Amino acid sequence: MSALLTARDVTYFFGNTPALRGADLTVDAGEVLAVLGPSGSGKSTLLHCAAGILPPKTGSVHYRGVDLAGLDDRRRSDLRLREFGFVFQFGQLIDELTCLENVSLPLRLLGQGRRSADETARTWLDRLGVPDVAGQRPGQVSGGQAQRIAVARALAHRPAVIFADEPTGALDSLQGEQVMRLLVEAVRETDAALVLITHDTRIAAYSDREIVVRDGRTSETRSAA
Repeated sequence: MSALLTARDVTYFFGNTPALRGADLTVDAGEVLAVLGPSGSGKSTLLHCAAGILPPKTGSVHYRGVDLAGLDDRRRSDLRLREFGFVFQFGQLIDELTCLENVSLPLRLLGQGRRSADETARTWLDRLGVPDVAGQRPGQVSGGQAQRIAVARALAHRPAVIFADEPTGALDSLQGEQVMRLLVEAVRETDAALVLITHDTRIAAYSDREIVVRDGRTSETRSAA
């Protein structure tokens, strides 16, 4: 069976500074993959290339066998909306929307009616343990609650791949463990793949497999038994 997502020999530069120097990444359907590395190693750049946000200078990224380089900007944006979900370190929720509206937004963008989208969003807020914040705005909730809302938003449209970039980096250890447990449980239930960017080996321990990025290059360190 072919991999769901692959990046092969990817390079990327910020100006004349190389961020990736021939990095590889393979993700199977339903797999939780941790991408480890110190700050500045290139792991977040690798995520952005794999998600079709940044175009590699050289190398290739394929999703379900389709080369992302062959898609125009509109089709890549549509792919990210339909097939991918994103969780970032600081949530990146929209302050002007309620928590419920933040979660339902991807569904509305996909053409789902408000009532149906809100029902799905409420279900996910309940599953993530924050049903009582539905009517509040992101600035009125705690950091741990905001990350649960971000996880709910990423999962509400049932994407095939979740990209999580340091999703617990702004939380204390207890909140981080809670968010990771809920995130991994949710992706297991929906059969989504999870690409988890982290520098924390305790968070990486939730994964099936680990790769390490150092100086823009990748190496595999642990596979599931």
